[in-house]
Amino acid sequence: MTHRSGTLPAEGVRTMFDRIAPVYDLMNRVMTAGLDQRWRRLAVRLVVRPGDRVLDACCGTGDLALAARDAGADVVGLDFSEPMLERARRKGPELEWVRGDVLALPFEDASFDAATVGFGVRNVEDLDRGIAELARVLRPGGRLAILEITKPRGLLKPFYKLWFDVLIPLAGKLLPGGRAYTYLPASVRRFPGPQELARLVEGHGFAEVSYRLLAGGIVALHTGTRR
Repeated sequence: MTHRSGTLPAEGVRTMFDRIAPVYDLMNRVMTAGLDQRWRRLAVRLVVRPGDRVLDACCGTGDLALAARDAGADVVGLDFSEPMLERARRKGPELEWVRGDVLALPFEDASFDAATVGFGVRNVEDLDRGIAELARVLRPGGRLAILEITKPRGLLKPFYKLWFDVLIPLAGKLLPGGRAYTYLPASVRRFPGPQELARLVEGHGFAEVSYRLLAGGIVALHTGTRR
């Protein structure tokens, strides 16, 4: 398991995110031309209602959790990187931030109205188990949104290869935790495509599963409702 293969054990992923926490927000803005915040707001708009109790899993520095808060939800953010959570707490000290693992969520069954994951499921060591845990903590009728980078087809494919295989790793050489930017494109390449991920979500008890492609197909936003 290596950064170049896009596959790391859980401890390796945690260590990597600990290291890049100081530049994580900056790199998100640069890599998405500032569109990542718009995508997060769209995810929230599709699955979060005012008054909902919402879990933002793999919350990172908290931007998606804060978008859910702004929509009137009671939000719990969870991540296994303490340096990421430290930055999230500074952004939203009034929210509940929990250090934990999406593969073993420290919450009771059916305890949330909605769950979101923004650019996090790609890093989960056991994706099948992670989706199962998200399903477990959602009440029947609860809504799920997964926002993730995917492999585009068509006209944007050459640009994508230049951006992810050349420019992002080059930027990583100048920033803390540079190997993370070798891991990023490799992890996208080995991650299930949108249709496969939709089938996986359906297989864990979700109905009305659909996805939309954003930014010309570079990002996929999946949603579903817990049966």
